[in-house]
Amino acid sequence: VDLGGSVEESALSQEPIIAVVPIMILCMLLLVMIQMQSFRLMAIVLAAAPLGLIGVVVALLASGAPLGFVAILGVLALVGILIRNSIILVHEIQQLLLRGRDRWTAVFEASDSRARPILLTAAAASLALIPISRQVFWGPMAYAMMGGIIVGTLVTLIFVPALYCVVFGVRAPEAKAS
Repeated sequence: VDLGGSVEESALSQEPIIAVVPIMILCMLLLVMIQMQSFRLMAIVLAAAPLGLIGVVVALLASGAPLGFVAILGVLALVGILIRNSIILVHEIQQLLLRGRDRWTAVFEASDSRARPILLTAAAASLALIPISRQVFWGPMAYAMMGGIIVGTLVTLIFVPALYCVVFGVRAPEAKAS
């Protein structure tokens, strides 16, 4: 049995992208490692990226759009957006630690101060995809990215600080008894 038609064409069009994915992953790991300068921080940042797939699946199922070549390109772009959001959050935590905050306060303040900019940029990116969401060719990519950005950003704002606390053993300060 030989594949033919649109399945064969789809496989042929995906080969060049699949060939460079390992190089792309290595470059991303290298850049995140250079930025974070810590394996633990890099792991925290990268752990948030797959969470965007929750939104991708929900959006594609709800819209009825296929997970084809164009949607996969959207998922690759989505990974970069979610990693950027995580880097912003973790970098702010590290900056607050350098300014003398304890870990709990740094995590809390960074989550609070970075939530608004991260949410606003996610909203802007999602809204910018609406015009192409109704197109036959670009629609699946738009739905995949919109769902992934919305869910991934919300999950990142909760998951990254929580994971940071788990990895570094951060505990809430003891309440003072009166």
